[in-house]
Amino acid sequence: MGHFRDENDVYAFIGRLFQELAVDAELAPKFKKANTTVQYQLSDPEARITIDLRPERDIRVDLGASDLDPEVIMSTTADTAHAFWLGKVNITAALARGQIKAKGPVAKILRLVPLVKDSFPRYEQMLRDAGRTDLLEAA
Repeated sequence: MGHFRDENDVYAFIGRLFQELAVDAELAPKFKKANTTVQYQLSDPEARITIDLRPERDIRVDLGASDLDPEVIMSTTADTAHAFWLGKVNITAALARGQIKAKGPVAKILRLVPLVKDSFPRYEQMLRDAGRTDLLEAA
């Protein structure tokens, strides 16, 4: 059993982080440079987060079912995703070890990794504000 209670718990934190980044005046334009649609397929618990990062439209974040057609699919456990957003997972090493599996032009996503580092403190603060020390201690 993972650290999240259920998919709604995943969406309340990891999903909400993506939603906040999508409207961040500084980061959103940078993310659009990826020019792709990515889906995170998480397990334990099962959850799907799909993000449209194409430059000609507003960033769209779908939690759960989505009619978006992802160009890139990243698969991992919710716990690994959680540890990543706390800055505790090297994505290149995790891909090499099979902790994260990727399909599609992953180079587009790897270009975003330096940008997301600025969001690690935001994710940690979100957990602190919600009193989720269990998630902070689990990573």
